[in-house]
Amino acid sequence: MIKKRQFKSIFLAFVGDFTLCASIVAYGQADDLLDSFLERPWTPARHLSVPVDDIWWTETGDQMAWMHKNVHQLFPTVNVYRRGSVSTLKKAAQNSIQFQVETEEGSLDLDTFISNEASATLGMIILHRGEIVFESYPRMRPYEKPIYWSVTKVMPALLVRLFEERGLIDTARSIDFYIPELLSSAFSGIKVRNILDMSSGLDCQDDYTDRKSCYYQYSMAIGDGYRDDNSPDNPYDFLRTLKAERVSAEGLSFSYSGVNTFILGWLVESIAQKPFHEVFTEEIWSKIGAESDASFLAYRYGIPLTHGGFLSNMRDMARFGLLFTPSYSVVSNDEIVSEETLDLLLNQPNPNLVQIDGSHNSYQWDRIYDDGFMFKGGWGGQGILVNPLLDVVAVYTGYYKDDFSQVGVLEPLLGALRRSFTAQ
Repeated sequence: MIKKRQFKSIFLAFVGDFTLCASIVAYGQADDLLDSFLERPWTPARHLSVPVDDIWWTETGDQMAWMHKNVHQLFPTVNVYRRGSVSTLKKAAQNSIQFQVETEEGSLDLDTFISNEASATLGMIILHRGEIVFESYPRMRPYEKPIYWSVTKVMPALLVRLFEERGLIDTARSIDFYIPELLSSAFSGIKVRNILDMSSGLDCQDDYTDRKSCYYQYSMAIGDGYRDDNSPDNPYDFLRTLKAERVSAEGLSFSYSGVNTFILGWLVESIAQKPFHEVFTEEIWSKIGAESDASFLAYRYGIPLTHGGFLSNMRDMARFGLLFTPSYSVVSNDEIVSEETLDLLLNQPNPNLVQIDGSHNSYQWDRIYDDGFMFKGGWGGQGILVNPLLDVVAVYTGYYKDDFSQVGVLEPLLGALRRSFTAQ
């Protein structure tokens, strides 16, 4: 990252008048002027502070909060387009969902908590039966489009499921049946279902430090990791000849990897013969009455970051979540997520992937609980939470403080929603 003393010379050049700058420096006023400059809303300081010598999104604190809301200013994106009339989300007269969160300052209600220093929540929205029962944006504006990192993973998985229901994909087949380019890859022979469930058996789990690892090499290829002259050019060519050690038989254990998700997006593209973001537009975003176009982060060649790079305002993300509930008709004329799909997600897990508490992961969802709650989280304290049985959707996003002291929101949110809605 560029430090303040390094930024001084850039700042002076940016100001432009060398004589004036020399006078300022001579009289020892450069630091004061620089501090003032950094506080101005138009300063490029945030842009110049984005790390360039490592994975950029691991930065924390205020810089992370700013980056999460401004990815579109930093890197290329590819659009996902809305269509038709905006679907109306009715809102309760006041936030009707409240619960207590324990902090060092004592017990705080939800509204107070997410605005409190103990929290690092940028925004949160909760819907019940298709109606907004809680909405707050303590550290962002409602119309901003923050990035949803790994929350994005459920999107390619949903498209795979839609094609599965149409008979275009058999998830019991190996991935190279649909993508012959993977015949010489370590993924050859691995069933689509096991890729969906993060159980490939390959040693390619997310790794943000070892630049020689399978995952980091993939992140270099797609542009999400640090790149040098020897980095793979693109993820398609990289994965065609991927050599990765098999650590277990497929389907026996959970191993989280964004590579799995990228391959699912590639599968969608192979079936539809279109770029992933165009398919997502046609199948999903154009059908939910979204308020705004959305986008995918796309560092290189317009290749969307399907493993974690979706940009959208929060209400539209909540509209997406409604597709998994009985209130889907609030946003869509079509039942995009069928009853059969919900039954598959809730009740038909790979038994090898069921946790001690009874929860399981399936089709890229991190956790699916016995009471119907389905959760997908993302880097920096984000999440989408849906419950088809209780007709609940919650979306939130945040960031990590420099000292990682923020109080997490998932557990108290889960507990409160369970208490609130099961009692009704």
